[in-house]
Amino acid sequence: MTMETASLTGIIKTIFWLLVIYYAVKFFFKLFGPAIFQSAVKRAEQSIYQQYQNQQQQQSQQQYTAPKQDKPQEKKKIGEYIDFEEIE
Repeated sequence: MTMETASLTGIIKTIFWLLVIYYAVKFFFKLFGPAIFQSAVKRAEQSIYQQYQNQQQQQSQQQYTAPKQDKPQEKKKIGEYIDFEEIE
């Protein structure tokens, strides 16, 4: 069994590639980040608008209608109203 030891050049190469990958990812996020964010916001906006429309449709379908009465009941007529005037 042979044991390999880490060499200084191997460590330096690994650190170099990690830095290159880090800065490349950072650069691409700065370049494409606003477009990705804008598309995500548009999708969320459309979803919220669709939910609002669905809610409005459900409310219009479930509007309250008062129960209809066939004929209103007539009040009993007791007699005519007579207005008395005072005589002095």
